[in-house]
Amino acid sequence: MRIAILSRNPKLYSTRRLQEAGIALGHEVDIVDTMHCYMDITSNRPSVRYKGKPLPKYDAVIPRIGASVTFYGTSVVRQFEMMGTYSVNESVAISRSRDKLRSLQLLSRKGIGMPRTGFANHPDKIDDLIKNVGGAPVVIKLLEGTQGIGVVLAETSKTAEAIIEAFMGLNANILVQEYIKEAGGADIRCLVVGGKVIAAMKRQAAPGEFRSNLHRGGSASIVRLSPEERKTAVDAAKTMGLGMAGVDILRSNHGPVVMEVNSSPGLEGIEKATGKDVATMVIEHIVKNAKPNKTKTQGKG
Repeated sequence: MRIAILSRNPKLYSTRRLQEAGIALGHEVDIVDTMHCYMDITSNRPSVRYKGKPLPKYDAVIPRIGASVTFYGTSVVRQFEMMGTYSVNESVAISRSRDKLRSLQLLSRKGIGMPRTGFANHPDKIDDLIKNVGGAPVVIKLLEGTQGIGVVLAETSKTAEAIIEAFMGLNANILVQEYIKEAGGADIRCLVVGGKVIAAMKRQAAPGEFRSNLHRGGSASIVRLSPEERKTAVDAAKTMGLGMAGVDILRSNHGPVVMEVNSSPGLEGIEKATGKDVATMVIEHIVKNAKPNKTKTQGKG
């Protein structure tokens, strides 16, 4: 099988591990810089060109699309879909998961547990927005933020109002969410592949920090999931339409709540925390499911 990993950096741990795993299983695996792809959008003969030549016919692609290049990256994935190439995550699903507001609305419609969340452009009463998610402390998030950037914990209503007003003064789109205090600065990253949780780790925030991102000093350890947590992760990935997803869950007093669904989850932290060969499991899933024209969207949407 011939597989392309769409990634801007071949040295990244996740990109490198996926290539190594694919080669070890006897497949031909190329790393293709998404931003250097360009598309020939010709009627009935769509193609992707790279470095002056048409790319070879791939059986499958693994999109590793960074948040900053979502628009162009999903366009490239969509072009592969139009050519009948299997993608572990389709373009529409990636776009859906990257839009935080849209993804939360979809999760809400499916009845999946999530923190109480408010969204507004210029509310007449900021205090009512805060009150509606349970009051201070609240978490305020930039809609376009990634990896914990643009996420602020406001301990009091006055602080929350000041932060919201400041963000609105910059015309920034924000979400206001209830603070799950009982989580104790920890969340659970579930890696869902093909409708199953194949690995999970608990991430604990560093002292004095409420964000549990590993690159912010958080620590990772293996964790045992409850059946409800496992189902929540699987349902969240399914709702987004993702074949591979990192689902971040908090343990709240009213059950597991989903914080985010990531379409390009990193493999380093979870492989090291669990000791599992996640990359090989991803390749095995692709080999089992990749068939010509097996794509739900066929370039739609």
